Amino acid sequence: MYQFFIYFYSAVANIAALFNPKARLWVDGRKQLVTRIKHEVVTESPLVWFHCASLGEFEQGRPVIEALKKQFPNIKILLTFFSPSGFEVRKKYNHADWVYYLPIDTKKNARELIDHLKPVLVVFVKYEFWFNYMDVLYQNKIPTLFLSVIFRPSQHFFKAWGGWFRRQLHKITFFFVQDELSAELLKKAGINNFEVVGDTRFDRVVELSKQLHRFPEIELFKQDSRLIVGGSTWPIDENLLLEVLKNTSSETKLLLAPHLVDDNHITAIVNKYSAFNPVLYTNLKSGIPEYSRVLILNTIGLLSQLYPYTELAYIGGGFGVGIHNLPEAATYGIPVVFGPNHQRFKEANDLKNLGGGFSVNNQKEGVETISRLLSNEDERNLAGKAAREYIHNHAGATLKIVKMAAEYLGRS
Repeated sequence: MYQFFIYFYSAVANIAALFNPKARLWVDGRKQLVTRIKHEVVTESPLVWFHCASLGEFEQGRPVIEALKKQFPNIKILLTFFSPSGFEVRKKYNHADWVYYLPIDTKKNARELIDHLKPVLVVFVKYEFWFNYMDVLYQNKIPTLFLSVIFRPSQHFFKAWGGWFRRQLHKITFFFVQDELSAELLKKAGINNFEVVGDTRFDRVVELSKQLHRFPEIELFKQDSRLIVGGSTWPIDENLLLEVLKNTSSETKLLLAPHLVDDNHITAIVNKYSAFNPVLYTNLKSGIPEYSRVLILNTIGLLSQLYPYTELAYIGGGFGVGIHNLPEAATYGIPVVFGPNHQRFKEANDLKNLGGGFSVNNQKEGVETISRLLSNEDERNLAGKAAREYIHNHAGATLKIVKMAAEYLGRS
């Protein structure tokens, strides 16, 4: 059934590629992919393979990649992505020697790729359970680690009918999990090769928070206003933040960083916020329109450096696919607000329980919560302090993972 699923998924993707640009990237990026990798990835140095689903998982793997590269400068890093939204953004990541899509998880692809690469270590991030690759790695006795994993009772591994899936987990060398529930589930499945270390993203964002940069154009836009940021927003989030501006004074301004920065979406945002004289980040040097209250970040890679200019962060995705990167904002000591679809995200639940994060179920709640935090400096500061302390107190996972990885690399 798993083999059928893999081929069925691939067939559906090929059909979707006729109509959907993202699916087209997914399909085109995999054409003759194993052949290309076999031709291009040639090295006598020890090779470590990291695989991530998309950008969020990349941010969890990134601290480990960079720490290993620093400790073992002779190793080569192969980085693969499942999703175009990860590959297209990070295909020129300078700490990886090669970056590709992950070839479809067929038995043939798994055997050919691993026979050629002969990695000394493989690291999968979070939920990337590709069972043919896992099986071939196990057969070849190649150490395979999973990092920043969260297991839930609802997953197929832990269902009464999930015996085959549970057996696949026994093929993994070691799991670095985020919480105690994940540890308990692994124990019940008869797996003891794990450690609870937390989320590696925390190490990344803590490090970023120590590298403050000045942005004179942002300072000119903000001036004496209260600046809120909408990070990784979707249209439903942008509608909510539009209502926030309508219900707050001119002293409140918005820095908007949409999840999608294609021309059509940016144009739609400009039109939506036209009453507030929006300005694009790429046009800032040409001047800021009079009475502008909206700055649209129509580029990628800057948001994490701009949080220090803001009083509060609204993180998008919570009304759809799931919230995006909360730790990136929380590490700077600002409250984070997000939508209702956050139950799968440990950091969201923890921040909410500690008073550093605020979940809203609809537009009305969102406007009320953000307006209250903006008008109540004491509450805002306490929430920001709780958010920052949570992130900084839970950092340190990377060191533990690198320590084990180093043991395997030392043998190669």
